[in-house]
Amino acid sequence: MDGLAVYGWSEGVCMNMKRLAALGLIAGFGVSALADNPISSYHYLADPSCASDGDTFYILTDVDDYNNQTNWNYDIVGLYAFTSEDMKNWTDHGMIFRSRREFGNYPNNTWASGIAVKNGKVYIVYPDGASGVGMITAPAIDGPYTDPVKETHGVNRIAGGGSLIGGCDGIAHCFDPGILIDDDGKGYVIFGGGESGQRPYGNNFDIISFTESNGKITFDKNSLKKVSLPNSFEAPYLHKKGSTYYLSFNNRSQVIDYGMSNNIWGPYTFVGTVIPGIGSVPDAHGEGGNNHQGFAPFKDKWYAVYHDRRLVTSDNHPAATTQQGVRSENPNYENHRSVSIDELTWNGDKMNKLTFTREGPKQIKNFDPYKTYKATTSSKQMNIRSRTDWTQGKPVVHVLLPLTSRSESWIRVSGVDFGKGAENLRIKAANVGEGNKIEIHTGSASGTLAGICELAKTANNKTFVDNDCAMKGLTGVIDQVFFVFKNNGKDSTMGVLEWEFQGTKREPEPQQPFGGKAWTIPGKIEMENFDEPGYGAGNDSYADNDSDDHGAESNGGKSYREGTGVDIYKKATGYVVGYNQTDEWLEYTVDVAAEGDYTMFAAVASANATSGFKLSIDGDDITESIAVPKNDGEENYDDYNTVKANVKLPAGKHILRFTVTGDWMDIDYIQFAKGKDAKDPDEGSEVAIRQKIRMNAIAAATYDVFDLTGKKVSSFTAHSMDEAKNMLRGGAQANVQGVCIIRNRGTGMMAKVRTTR
Repeated sequence: MDGLAVYGWSEGVCMNMKRLAALGLIAGFGVSALADNPISSYHYLADPSCASDGDTFYILTDVDDYNNQTNWNYDIVGLYAFTSEDMKNWTDHGMIFRSRREFGNYPNNTWASGIAVKNGKVYIVYPDGASGVGMITAPAIDGPYTDPVKETHGVNRIAGGGSLIGGCDGIAHCFDPGILIDDDGKGYVIFGGGESGQRPYGNNFDIISFTESNGKITFDKNSLKKVSLPNSFEAPYLHKKGSTYYLSFNNRSQVIDYGMSNNIWGPYTFVGTVIPGIGSVPDAHGEGGNNHQGFAPFKDKWYAVYHDRRLVTSDNHPAATTQQGVRSENPNYENHRSVSIDELTWNGDKMNKLTFTREGPKQIKNFDPYKTYKATTSSKQMNIRSRTDWTQGKPVVHVLLPLTSRSESWIRVSGVDFGKGAENLRIKAANVGEGNKIEIHTGSASGTLAGICELAKTANNKTFVDNDCAMKGLTGVIDQVFFVFKNNGKDSTMGVLEWEFQGTKREPEPQQPFGGKAWTIPGKIEMENFDEPGYGAGNDSYADNDSDDHGAESNGGKSYREGTGVDIYKKATGYVVGYNQTDEWLEYTVDVAAEGDYTMFAAVASANATSGFKLSIDGDDITESIAVPKNDGEENYDDYNTVKANVKLPAGKHILRFTVTGDWMDIDYIQFAKGKDAKDPDEGSEVAIRQKIRMNAIAAATYDVFDLTGKKVSSFTAHSMDEAKNMLRGGAQANVQGVCIIRNRGTGMMAKVRTTR
């Protein structure tokens, strides 16, 4: 568990109602007067950055909860993350990474960090105080996080003492990293701040590039380059719009200025201020201080994130508790910040100066209540706190903890589209107290009552059970839905993990074998026929990094497994699963004839040297990562190889999971033969001959060509990437000139090609 435990439940922050609230004078305080900024009213957060992947907007912050009462004396040791699909309701994922938690002896601090998201994978660059810059990555925002710099380079820092570059290139403060992954997949990290004899203000930032191949990240230390802009102080941040790169930073007057360039490496032309001093933020009572920023596009709009002091200066503000347990009901303003977001507008290719608002961005789509959400999903909160539970190698679990001893404790969800109506609410919660319940109200926390959930008792505060609750009157779009937490006045006896509304009460349903019959072992498993997914948390049968089926084109535009997004390609006589990326997985219900030794054979193809996969039974690995041989020829996924491994299997029905451990491989089937080092049942058979024919009988693929601004300039067909590149170089596409990017529309594989005329 992260944070300071209070009664075994809390993360060290709880709400402080002042005398006005204690007298009950604000119990009827209207929701219309409750601003949506900042995004969290129960954490002190700072130094935000942001990113989007087209479907989700991400905000990364560091934690100000533990800072003491001495100005500028920070104790920032963790990173929080928030996501939204509608820009109004935010899911708080908890402390997704913490100093010395994941890696044991480093980092000591995690200050202002940067985030990028690509193909479902999360990339974070963090500073260890002001002494160095590192990187972590994860398959999802909840983790688990690993250190790709140490994995590739043997050191845990990109810059700073003991780092890849062997220092900080003369920069005074080796901190405030930002990250940008460009359209061609190449990545860049920027860092720096402060002033030294070698690197004065205005010349105190560096950029370094990295590439990723088959999940392995490699930094090019020879790419390190100085970048400069007038009066640069700290907080460098890179983003891109169209073909233009923007470098923003906090200047010595604590406003965010920026410059622009047509080259990531610069030079950057100074433009002016984009975020003014935060002393002008509404409701911050003139409290300014240092500034920090992030910019990202989402659904045809742009947004800016920043920190302010409006939470700590409000009447209803959280108390703060240091890691040593020293509690302050009235934290000092300088060290306890909050994070807000507003829409960013443009004038041509230049950013307009940001307007701070109380309301935050407009909701861009209705909220769908018929999904399972973390309980910490809301557009506003009153008198709650939270706890992050962490287990090595697992995603974090974030738990909402109501402060029911206060006059009000609730969360609000905005713009909820119930359609024809919700008759049931399922809440997964822990309850070690008496009388714990959750009321659902509309319009306000005391508005129309839709239903009551009486929570079942549990053995402890980490045992969560489902509670089904009848609902009425929840139809159409409802502007505001409140979860109101109540009990007999005792805090720390209720923990809420997740919730979902249902049209009618529906029990969780386990996944089912494809076609209704488990795969028998010994025997062959066709990979495209993974289990049918069930209903409810933990009943998925697959995980895919995006929702697009990249193989649909090979099947006449129709997905073989509609709605899953799993990339299944039709070959001449059957199907294969392709476009496989690290941490994607598929599950199969198997029926093993007898316990004992078996030999596993898999038909696989890859054009990469580091592709691989592993197998597990009921969550326990039965193989290590199995390497997939690299085929000769660029992007050759036509030639299939057989790989094998000895495994031990238990008898009876089990769930077999196939997990990708190295990007970009195709797989046709897995086969199990009885005994250790058994003979491949297909070896030398007519089946194997047909298999070879099937894999090589591949139709031409469509290739799209883009210029370096990302504009598509041509499309054509070819039988391989090599053929497509040769066609371009040979002038087959007359409208394509200079350097361009070519992409296989089916597989997503890309290459850079220089054409001559």
